[in-house]
Amino acid sequence: MEKKNIDWSNIGFGYVQTDKRYVANYKDGAWDKGALTDDPNIVMNECAGVLQYAQTCFEGLKAYTTEDGHIVTFRPDLNAERLMDSAARLEMPQLPKEQFIDAVDQVVKANAGYVPPYGSGATLYIRPYMFGINPVIGVKPADEYQFRMFCTPVGPYFKGGAKPITIRVSDFDRAAPHGTGHVKAGLNYAMSLHAIVDAHQQGYDENVYLDAATRTKIEETGGANIIFVTKDNKVVTPKSDSILPSITRRSLMYVAEHYLGLEVEQREVYLDEVKDFAECGLCGTAAVISPVGKIVDHGKEICFPSGMEEMGPVTKKLYETLTGIQMGRIEAPEGWIHRIL
Repeated sequence: MEKKNIDWSNIGFGYVQTDKRYVANYKDGAWDKGALTDDPNIVMNECAGVLQYAQTCFEGLKAYTTEDGHIVTFRPDLNAERLMDSAARLEMPQLPKEQFIDAVDQVVKANAGYVPPYGSGATLYIRPYMFGINPVIGVKPADEYQFRMFCTPVGPYFKGGAKPITIRVSDFDRAAPHGTGHVKAGLNYAMSLHAIVDAHQQGYDENVYLDAATRTKIEETGGANIIFVTKDNKVVTPKSDSILPSITRRSLMYVAEHYLGLEVEQREVYLDEVKDFAECGLCGTAAVISPVGKIVDHGKEICFPSGMEEMGPVTKKLYETLTGIQMGRIEAPEGWIHRIL
């Protein structure tokens, strides 16, 4: 498919309407086979379950053009599994993994002209989501659901390089100990909107949330998991039942151990030990790793030795290795790269 006439080097990180999207409906206890549609609009009843009680979950993944010219996605099977986990927690029907991956293939193939070229720094962002669509007025799960998947080309998350950011310790809680923090529910993100707007107004890039029970342990930020690097180059990530299991974080920990030969550890991380780490980063689909130069805890600055000018050396190696795998410059572990075209 011929590429669209888009200025790939200047595209932002926002929504661009593409040609096709995928829609499947759940009714009478079963999913239909789904199909592509030209229509980006959704028509639903005013009393739809999603509008009344926020019964919705979503995913995010990307399609890339590799160095050898193929269009691929990164570990879509894990996105399918995580959506199934989210659906189960929210009393929604699970979309079969095979149907999810088939939807990815259909959407990317139908919009191949929007997949940015290799070397542009841009990618095709894919957004699968599911919601209760039939009228629900009593507090209960919906009976009918719609699964949709659209895509949009997005520019590099960092224009001009990945400069370290400043984050603050939030006074708000992201998730309750036995709540929904471990699934990708829309309501989790709605809860974080006030906190992130307030953080930006105060001059910070993001919030870091503590555990709601004791407020002594690091959990994650509003949209990303956290990784730390010790002064002897061990890669550490917080462990908690209320953290979203990031596919990027999981992949980075594997890369650290098996590609870079580093020791890795997932454990509880206490706020009062953060000052002892050498590097810090936020990891997620959009940026892979966002380096953190400083955490501010109610006026007290915790500055990492890696500084505010560039990524720390270990964080940089992790970033370069994982993006090299995604773009086909470095051989991937079996099953990580899903080729579409």
